[in-house]
Order: sequence, then C-alpha cells, then structure tokens
Amino acid sequence: MDELVGLLTPYVGRICGPIALQDAADAAQEALIAVFRNIRQLSTPQALFGWVRAIAAREAVKVAKRRQGTVPAELEDLPAYEDLQLGTDIADTLRRLTPEHRAVLVLRHVDGLSEQEVAELLGLPVGTVRSRLFRARRSFRTAWE
Repeated sequence: MDELVGLLTPYVGRICGPIALQDAADAAQEALIAVFRNIRQLSTPQALFGWVRAIAAREAVKVAKRRQGTVPAELEDLPAYEDLQLGTDIADTLRRLTPEHRAVLVLRHVDGLSEQEVAELLGLPVGTVRSRLFRARRSFRTAWE
C-alpha cells in the first residue's frame, strides 16, 4: 500500500494542482481517499492511471467549486519556467477561470487528452466539453490581455 501511495501521490498532485489551485493538497487527499475506498472496483490493473486521473480531476473540481467565490491564495509549486514572470502570469490567468474551465484546459492541453477522453473522464457529453473548452480558451485569452 505504501508503494502505491508513493507512486500515485505525485501523479494525483499534478492533476489536482492546476484545477484546485490553493486547495490542491485537499483535493489530492480527497482523491487518494476515493481511490483507496474504491480500489476493488478497478477491474483491470492496466487502467490504474486513467482511473485515478478521472477520480483526481472530479475531486479537484469539487474542492475548487466549494472554494469558489473566495479570494484564492498565491499558487505554490509552479512549474519551473525559465521566465518566472511568465509562470506567474499564467498562474494568475488560470486562477481567474472557473474550476470546470480549468479542468478541461488542463486535461486537454497539459495532459494531452482528446475531447472524447476528457468527456469520458469528467462524465460529460463531448459537446459540453467542446463548449467549455471554447469558453475557457476565450476567457484565458481575455484575462491574458
């Protein structure tokens, strides 16, 4: 069990971080709890990371939605950018998006999932994912300017 926790914790943290922002640790903890409570439902061990990704993304959105409306704290653990100002600007722009928009952007453009995969992972219709992506990209561009 310790080995599995050690393997999954950084992975879950990488998924929860950009979605739940300052509440990433809480989201990661909730996701890991859900994973271990439901591990017996995993029918194919080869699907572990995809299954965990789905749980982590859903938990991150839930945690971020609970926090919505409060002023977010500064992001921690930003990726190492050569230009630290660029990293700060990206983090600030992401912070302005809704949790649902952050989730589809991160899963599509950071994790490289297709729209269909994002839809399956979040339990949404593909059309909903496409419209959220459109709005998220537009909001990101507007906030960036």
